[in-house]
Amino acid sequence: MVWLNRLKNWGQWISLYLWLVSGTIILTINATWLYWINALTQKLGPTVNLSLGRLMTNYYQLLAYLNFPWTSRLAMNDFTDSVGALRHFADVKALFMLNNVVFIVTSVVVFYFWRQLKRRQQLWRLVLPMQGALWVPPLVAAIMAVNFDQFFVFFHEVLFRNSDWLFDPLYDRIILVLPDTFFLQCFVLAFVIIEWAFAFYLSVGKQALKNL
Repeated sequence: MVWLNRLKNWGQWISLYLWLVSGTIILTINATWLYWINALTQKLGPTVNLSLGRLMTNYYQLLAYLNFPWTSRLAMNDFTDSVGALRHFADVKALFMLNNVVFIVTSVVVFYFWRQLKRRQQLWRLVLPMQGALWVPPLVAAIMAVNFDQFFVFFHEVLFRNSDWLFDPLYDRIILVLPDTFFLQCFVLAFVIIEWAFAFYLSVGKQALKNL
């Protein structure tokens, strides 16, 4: 049936986009080198009386909790969190788990979709979708650049159902070593990765056009 084929086609393209976005999020979340640079250059450790190595150990513990479904309790060597903070990190973990599931499921769809395009010599079909997608990251980046603080607040209000993300440094010292500048750099890194991915698949499509 025509409508079923169209639905399948839309599902395949949406899966490709979701795969690229979820993959970008995974790469950005686990860019521990970026946090290390921030910790070193901004001297984040001394603000909480920790060495750089000790601070990174705590950061790895936080990432382990957020990334691994079998790690059910957040336990950092040098930070204890309020009930609100723990609830927020649990919400973040749920989003991370959802992103991982999306990446795994769409990986399967994209694998078969890619194999289908290659077998039918239709990789050229990547051109128009990727050309359109290339405009999205710069547009979002421009909006973010106007007022990052407002963008950051809006981002949290969209993703979270409460205000637990508003940490009090008196009770949640972890916020002192998670500066806004680090999150800004995470967004920039994500934009660079996804833009590169769109450009790469656009080049694949263009190369396929040349080979027709």
